[in-house]
Amino acid sequence: MTTKPTSILNLNNSVYKRRSLINKLMLTLSFITLIFGLFWLFWIIITLLLKGASALSFSLFVESTPPPGSDGGLLNAILGSFMMAGMGTLIGTPIGVLAGTYLAEYGRRGWLAPATRFLNDVLLSAPSIIIGLFIYATYVAQVGHYSGWAGSLALAILVIPVVVRSTDNMLQLVPNSLREAAAALGCPQWRIVTAICYKAARSGIITGVLLAIARIMGETAPLLFTALNNQFMSMNMNGPMANLPVVIFQYAASPFEDWNRLAWAGAVLITLFVLGINILARSLFRNK
Repeated sequence: MTTKPTSILNLNNSVYKRRSLINKLMLTLSFITLIFGLFWLFWIIITLLLKGASALSFSLFVESTPPPGSDGGLLNAILGSFMMAGMGTLIGTPIGVLAGTYLAEYGRRGWLAPATRFLNDVLLSAPSIIIGLFIYATYVAQVGHYSGWAGSLALAILVIPVVVRSTDNMLQLVPNSLREAAAALGCPQWRIVTAICYKAARSGIITGVLLAIARIMGETAPLLFTALNNQFMSMNMNGPMANLPVVIFQYAASPFEDWNRLAWAGAVLITLFVLGINILARSLFRNK
């Protein structure tokens, strides 16, 4: 009677030691990969700050991009980026929210919702240059010129799958008991969605929109085929428009040192903006 529990205890001790060893090994590997990823992240940020912080000045925000050998700033590029990103967000957000609402609230049966989710995932992972080529072929080539509207359409297509995914996921997290209680009180379906589900999932939906904005702010390839660039200040969305990603691409590859400094300064601005948007989005989601 006394030897059997002892043998079982010894067996448990050996299993525990083996599992403990494996657990420590996996924790060590996980910690090493964490440090490896953070190392490259901080290296990129530090390099940007070292090379771009010295180029940050007041003139950067009040002067347009200069010709080689002249002083200037990035006002036209900053303004163009915000205009196209803002317009792309205004176009893509309602479409993404409504599509995500259909998937979560109305498409729970049938084949359409699963097929739409699959296609949305494909679009979410599609290279952005393909979106640029699509808008170039369907819009730019038809009207015969580059424009800020074409850039906004390309960015809107990049916004839509992110917002669809976040809206769909957040609405699915809303407890069905809330819907059932509202339905028992006689609320129609549209009222349940707008007054209850949207309110419960509001922070998650806003987080998805913010992450979509952070993604499109640094996209270069779609704008090369749609908005191109403009060295001068222009508020005309129907013509070529300057933007930070393309200016950085062009100035970083140029042989002129003043353009190189502006490219580093633009990279710092985009990085800080995207980092701030991501931190804000994560903070909103965490608080809720």
